[in-house]
Amino acid sequence: MFNYVIDDELMLKPLAPEHSRPMFQLVERSRERLRRWLPWVDAVTEQDHIVSFVKNAIKQATDNGGFTAGLWVRGELAGIIGYHEIDWRNRSVGIGYWLGQGYEGKGYMTSACRVFVDYALLEMELERVEIRCATGNTPSRGIPERLGFVLEGVIRQVEKLPSGYVNHAVYGLLRSEWRLLS
Repeated sequence: MFNYVIDDELMLKPLAPEHSRPMFQLVERSRERLRRWLPWVDAVTEQDHIVSFVKNAIKQATDNGGFTAGLWVRGELAGIIGYHEIDWRNRSVGIGYWLGQGYEGKGYMTSACRVFVDYALLEMELERVEIRCATGNTPSRGIPERLGFVLEGVIRQVEKLPSGYVNHAVYGLLRSEWRLLS
């Protein structure tokens, strides 16, 4: 994927090595907010951890197994969105995302997810996209709900966070449903 302009403010850029520093800085500024919902945040204590993540994301894209992009708002990195490992046999993929402090509640990630859903279902011709969110993470859950995903169920105590185990709401969207919504 190449740089994708969403609108006058928003752009998606494939993760590249030069994004490691702004990404680490965004994690640092947003650490308290992010650690509430993301188990990896406490383990990211230096920029080299982000460098490794970016290298893995680039390798995954090269191997046609997924894709991760930075969401840029007016030229500043605001968050990350990506496909988890693509299941080519079953033609399905999950989407994960996070936003840095100060960028939430403005519709940025909903816009980015819409692009990722379009690409997965219409360009890659996958049959299913899934988004999982902690049940208590209302802002994150709002994204698949606004995009017309179906709440398919709850997986209990599936992820351990610093505050303890959380349940995940599982949202799914099929290609036939997306075409009706578009």
